[in-house]
Amino acid sequence: MKTRHKKLLLVAVAVLGLSAVAALVLNAFRSNLVFFFTPTQVAKGEAPRERAFRVGGLVEKGSLSREADGVTAHFRVTDTANTIAVTYKGILPDLFKEGKGVVAEGRLDGGVFAAEQVLAKHDENYMPPEAASALDQAQKAQKTLVAPQGKR
Repeated sequence: MKTRHKKLLLVAVAVLGLSAVAALVLNAFRSNLVFFFTPTQVAKGEAPRERAFRVGGLVEKGSLSREADGVTAHFRVTDTANTIAVTYKGILPDLFKEGKGVVAEGRLDGGVFAAEQVLAKHDENYMPPEAASALDQAQKAQKTLVAPQGKR
């Protein structure tokens, strides 16, 4: 084999190796990617049925209930336009309260969101940007639907 052919073969092997590594990294990234959805988006069917995702909003007041086992909790998350029922088995964060911001990660199980992890906002001024934006949009949409009609 000539030197030129050896170099060409080496470059081809290097390109194939880099391509394989890039494919593996992208596949791992795609399988670990978790998207955020609002209760309105879940109600519209925009959320995936076959994979985990995050849902966020406010814990609806009066919706929190606990089972006798002490670790299973049921509550509803709302963006003020739509609501989704959530079931979580585990210890809720200390900052978890009704009327406060929450992000739950899990999967849809029928019409109920089965959460594997629940995150509560950590202070009065913080809310995940996606959740804050979704709440603002839902409130604006609700105001336009409820706006009083002009006198005729």
